[in-house]
Amino acid sequence: MALKGNLRDFTITQLLNLINLAKKTGSLVIDGPGEQARVSFREGKLAYAQINTEDDSLAAVLQRNNKISAGQYRILKERTSSMSDKELGLLLINAGYVSQADIIASLQQYFLGIVRRLFTWVEGFFRFDPGEMTPDGKIGVRIDLENLIIEGSRQLREWEQLQEEIPSLDMALKFIDRPGTNLRKLNLSVEEWRVVSYVNPKNSIRQIAKATKMNDLEIRRVVFGLLQAGLVEIIRPVAAPAIPAPRMFPTQNREEQKSLINRLITRIRGL
Repeated sequence: MALKGNLRDFTITQLLNLINLAKKTGSLVIDGPGEQARVSFREGKLAYAQINTEDDSLAAVLQRNNKISAGQYRILKERTSSMSDKELGLLLINAGYVSQADIIASLQQYFLGIVRRLFTWVEGFFRFDPGEMTPDGKIGVRIDLENLIIEGSRQLREWEQLQEEIPSLDMALKFIDRPGTNLRKLNLSVEEWRVVSYVNPKNSIRQIAKATKMNDLEIRRVVFGLLQAGLVEIIRPVAAPAIPAPRMFPTQNREEQKSLINRLITRIRGL
């Protein structure tokens, strides 16, 4: 199957469906805005996925999945840089750090996460290279595509709805003045609080997405929820300097998060 084209004409879900139905073996290379993704398949099943801007080494994947600590990851990167993922995996299994099941489960979760991110790519070009498989030394998996295709179709419908509700990320947000509203009583998620902390007529939604490290779909989801709750409205942005550097929750401790949220509320009231 010689296949190449534009994501405006073929969605990622449609491409996965073609590969699944034809039971193709090869790699789908996608050039998006500032990133390139490579997704490999064996007989129509997902085998491998990688984005060129990320560390996709086995050590990094295991650390992201909390199978090894950050300290162990740094040591492995320093001392096993010449090893392939297959060699490192065997070493870790023999040393009793992880099991083969841990490695496979972590890789499956990571590869699926990349494909789910690709569902939000609506700009870019793709090509399918028949027969090209997982890079040498990398560990492949076998994941059926049916559930991913269904998930991608649902996400595409959600994306279309969100684009109708929020057609431009270059608009800004402002709080709706509702007497008696107590922000401390609002049951918002951590992601929503992060967005709320940047709500200001001077900050575009696109700037807020960059500051909170959210993709287009994620920021639209959060903004749509805030709109539905009647907390914000969309306005034209006021000219202002670039948004400050992103600030993330530095802790997973709930008490410390509550303290940070209270400080966010104080900041919001001062806007």
